[in-house]
Amino acid sequence: MITRNDHLHIDGISKNFGDVKALADIDLKIQRGSFVCLLGPSGCGKTTLLRIIAGFETATTGRLLLDGNDITQQPPHKRGFGMVFQSLALFPHMTVAQNIAYGLKLRGINGKARRERVDELLNVIQLPLIADRPVSALSGGQRQRVAIARALAIQPPLFLLDEPLSALDAKLRDSMQIELRQLQQKFGVTTILVTHDQHEAMMLADELVVMKDGAIRQSAAPATVYRHPADSFVADFLGAANLVDAGQVSGGAIQLLGRPMSIPSKHPENTHLQAAVRAEHITLRPAGASDGSAVGTILFMRDLGPLTELVVDVAGENLRVRSTNAASQGMAVGSKVSVIVDPEHVSVFAAS
Repeated sequence: MITRNDHLHIDGISKNFGDVKALADIDLKIQRGSFVCLLGPSGCGKTTLLRIIAGFETATTGRLLLDGNDITQQPPHKRGFGMVFQSLALFPHMTVAQNIAYGLKLRGINGKARRERVDELLNVIQLPLIADRPVSALSGGQRQRVAIARALAIQPPLFLLDEPLSALDAKLRDSMQIELRQLQQKFGVTTILVTHDQHEAMMLADELVVMKDGAIRQSAAPATVYRHPADSFVADFLGAANLVDAGQVSGGAIQLLGRPMSIPSKHPENTHLQAAVRAEHITLRPAGASDGSAVGTILFMRDLGPLTELVVDVAGENLRVRSTNAASQGMAVGSKVSVIVDPEHVSVFAAS
């Protein structure tokens, strides 16, 4: 069923390459004007899914519905989507203006209208004075902006990006992520980005789609995926999560780090469980507190500026901890510490 705000419905899409199943029954509804990030490790199927949406690959089964219309068999040029590849694919023999205007020229837009649209986009990407410059003379960040402007020039119904920022250095990549999000919001275009960068996905997405082995493991707002992961893979892939043996559920309590902890669980009694606790949700205090907390030994410390990252051995589990107060409390490698975990920040799954 298509609702009023559904822009793209990926309906039961599967893709086989010979005996290899690259995608398995993908079902996803993308809202108009949203920014969706397909996130997952290499080989999880995210680029294959993007290429099927673009029309460069044919699905083995399933349909693509755009505003309720079946576009599954429509060739790429008929879909009219804007796309930015990892390689950018700018035309090196053309100027910046000619690159941006290329799609407009193919659509028969007259010269005056093309020039006005190019000028508008050059101002939007904050490069108003380079229209006549060859793209070969541009910096990496400038080429990124021009590729984005070219894709948006045709006012596409969908804007598709395949890891377009991966070749940039860290500082430029960070600034381009902000610019990309601002451009998407300015134009209000429905956008789908493929990335393996968790920080990038968390920063950009309205909806985060986490994939593994050709299947969607969780699809939700980034904060929801981060705070309430659907399974141990999602918890481990997104952010610095500690996955630890939680023993068996009994009477509503689990054993965590050798201590009973009361956590609501949907799992039946005696299910063997695994818990995920993020590094920033563990509190350390000098050992000796009589609060019943677990005691651990600091194995490693490093100063990250605003945070200190530590590895603490607790009951045979090596926990990663990110703390704002470790250095100020005089903690050091070899120190004994009390380890406090807030039950509200523990996610529990059946052990695989």
